[in-house]
Amino acid sequence: MLPDWAVNLAQSGNTAQQNQSPDLAPSTTEIEQGSPCARTSIMWIAIALICLALVIFLLKYVFSTTGPNPFDVDTREPVRPIVFDKKEKKKVLKQGFLTSKVPANLDVIIVGSGIGGLGLGVLLAKVGKKVLVLEQHDRAGGCCHTFTEKGFEFDVGIHYIGDLLEHKPFRCMLDQMTNGQLQWVPLDNPFDQVVLGPPENRRVYPIYSGKDRFPDELKRLFPGEDQAIDEYMRLVKKAGRGIWMLAFLKICPLPVAKFLVYTGLANRLSFFFKMSSRSLTEVVNELTENKDLRAVFAYIFGTYGNIPKDTSFSMHSLLVRHYWNGAWYPKGGASEIAYHMIPIIEKAGGAVLVRAPVNRILFNKANEAFGVSVMKGQEEVHIHAPMIISNAGIFNTYQKLLPKELQAMPAIQEQLGMMKNGEGGLSIFLGLNGTKEELGLDAQNYWVFAENNYDELVEAYSKGEREESARKIPLLFLASPSAKDPTWEERSPGKSTLSLVSFAKYEWFEEWVDDKVANRGPDYKDLKQTFIDTALDVVMDVMPKITRDKIAFVDAGTPVTNNHYIGAPRGEIYGADHGIERFSAKLNATIRPQTPLKNLYLTGQDVFVCGFAGALAGALTCGSVVLGRNLHLDAIGLAKKIKLIKVKDD
Repeated sequence: MLPDWAVNLAQSGNTAQQNQSPDLAPSTTEIEQGSPCARTSIMWIAIALICLALVIFLLKYVFSTTGPNPFDVDTREPVRPIVFDKKEKKKVLKQGFLTSKVPANLDVIIVGSGIGGLGLGVLLAKVGKKVLVLEQHDRAGGCCHTFTEKGFEFDVGIHYIGDLLEHKPFRCMLDQMTNGQLQWVPLDNPFDQVVLGPPENRRVYPIYSGKDRFPDELKRLFPGEDQAIDEYMRLVKKAGRGIWMLAFLKICPLPVAKFLVYTGLANRLSFFFKMSSRSLTEVVNELTENKDLRAVFAYIFGTYGNIPKDTSFSMHSLLVRHYWNGAWYPKGGASEIAYHMIPIIEKAGGAVLVRAPVNRILFNKANEAFGVSVMKGQEEVHIHAPMIISNAGIFNTYQKLLPKELQAMPAIQEQLGMMKNGEGGLSIFLGLNGTKEELGLDAQNYWVFAENNYDELVEAYSKGEREESARKIPLLFLASPSAKDPTWEERSPGKSTLSLVSFAKYEWFEEWVDDKVANRGPDYKDLKQTFIDTALDVVMDVMPKITRDKIAFVDAGTPVTNNHYIGAPRGEIYGADHGIERFSAKLNATIRPQTPLKNLYLTGQDVFVCGFAGALAGALTCGSVVLGRNLHLDAIGLAKKIKLIKVKDD
C-alpha cells in the first residue's frame, strides 16, 4: 500500500488531467505552423512528461530495497522484570574505555551515545554490523542518561514522549530497538497545563490529548473562537503530514534533491516546506485577536527553543501533532532506554564504551575517513573502521574533529554557514521529602509564563544583564519524573523529584567554561543561586504544597554544565538552532547524512530535527543512506504487519 503522500500525489495528477479543458488542446495545424499557442502547448507537454518521469523515479527510489532490513521481523521478547540494582545497570551503562575492550574488525564507529548514535548503532547491529559507540561522558545515553545525588535520581532530558500508541510506527520502532523491553506509561490527561500571568491575574489552560478532544476543550475554554481553532488544527495537520519531503531530500541522490529544490517542486509537493518560511507568530496572529489563545497555540515552543516570531510554523506543527494521541514516560526512568539498547549492539559483536573522548577523526591522503583518535589520559589511541558516523553534532564534528585543512573545504564551510548554535539551556533539579500525594505532584507538566506576550518577554530576558535577567525568568517548564514513573515509590519510598527547565545565554556563563566543574568559584555559584531562587518562587506559587522545608536537594545545570557533560558547544540542549532558516528546502537538501568527506556520516538532531523523536528520525535517515533502503517505510511496514496479526488473533 502506498503512503498517504504518494496517494495524494497520484490523485492530484489525475485531477489535473480530468480538469483540463479540451479547448486548450492545440490543433495539428497550429503545431505545424509553429504558432505561439502550439509552442506553449508543446512546452507544457514536455514539462508534464518530465514531471511524470520524475514522479516515477521518486516512487521507484523511495520504495527500492537494496540493503538489509533491520525491521524485517518482529524481535520483541516477553517483558522481563525491571532491574533496579544500580550495580547491575552500571555494568551496562558505564563500561569504561580500554583498548582491550575494542572489538576487532569493526564495521562502524559512532561518536556519541545520545539516542541518535545509540539508536543507529542498534539498527546497524540488527543487520549484523559490528558497531563501536564511543561516549566522552562517564555513562551512556546522552540526554537519556540519569544521575543520582543524595539518594535522588534525576533524568536530564526525557520529560515526555508522544506518538506511542500501540502499533504506531514510532512505537513499533522503539519496541524493535529494545526487543520489546522498554515499557511506557501514559501521562495524565490533560498532560500539559499552560499557566499565564502573575499570581494576581493567573489563567490556567489544560491541554488534552486526542485529535478531537484537544480542539473541543480549546473551544470550551475560548467560546466564539471555533473558526480559529479549526483552522489552526487544519494547518497543523497539513503541514505536519508534509514532513515526508524533508526526509526524502536527505536520502535521495543529491542531484535529485537539488532539482526538487531549485525547480520549486519541494515546496509545491510538500505543505511543510510551503509553510516553513512563515513564523508561528505570523500564523497565529492571523487566526485570532485573542492573545491568550495565541499563547496557547504557541506554548510548546520551549520544546525546540525558538520564540514564536523566530519559529517556523512547520516545525511547530510537528510538535503539536506529536502529542495529539497523548504523552508517555519510560517506566523505570530514562536510563532504561540505553540499558535495553546496548545489549543488542553487544550481541552483534559491538560495544558501547564511556570515558572515551574522541579528539579527532582520522583521514588518509585521499581525504577518506578511516578511524578515530581517542584520548586515554595523555595518549592517543587510534581505532580503525571503514565507516565513521558522528552523533556529536555538526559544529563539534566539523569544527573540532576535522583537520584544519578539511575544515576549510568550501562544502564544509557552506554547511556550517547554513547553521547556527541553538539557545543555551538551564536545568534545575529538586529532591523533595514526601510522596507525590503529600506534595501535590502529578503526571503532567506545567508551562509557566510571566504573561502571554512570549516574543517580547523572552527577547527582553535574553538582552538583559545577567543578574537582572536571573531575577526575571519569563518561562519555566515544571515536571515531576517521580510522579510519572509507577516504579518510583518502590525504588525511592518517601521521596520525590521535580525538574525545571528554561533558557539562559551561554555568554552569561562563558567566563567559567574552562574551570573545573565542582570549583567554578563564588561568583558562578551566586549567579546560579539567583536563578534557583527565582525559579523556586515560581514553583512554590504554582505548587503550594511544596515548601522550602521539603527541599532536601537543589542544584542547577547551566550552559557550561551542558558543555561539559553532553558536549554542547554553547550549552544548547536542542543542537543547532531551529529557527525559520533551518527549515528551508535548500538547507535540508544540503545538510544530509553524507558529508562532503568519504566514509564520514552524520546522525542525530542536526540531521533531522531536535528532541528524542527527532534524533531517532535522524538515526533512521542516516541508516537509510548507509543501508541503501528507506528505513522510515520499513518501520511503517512492520507496524502494519504487527497490527494486522493482532487484529486476526483478536
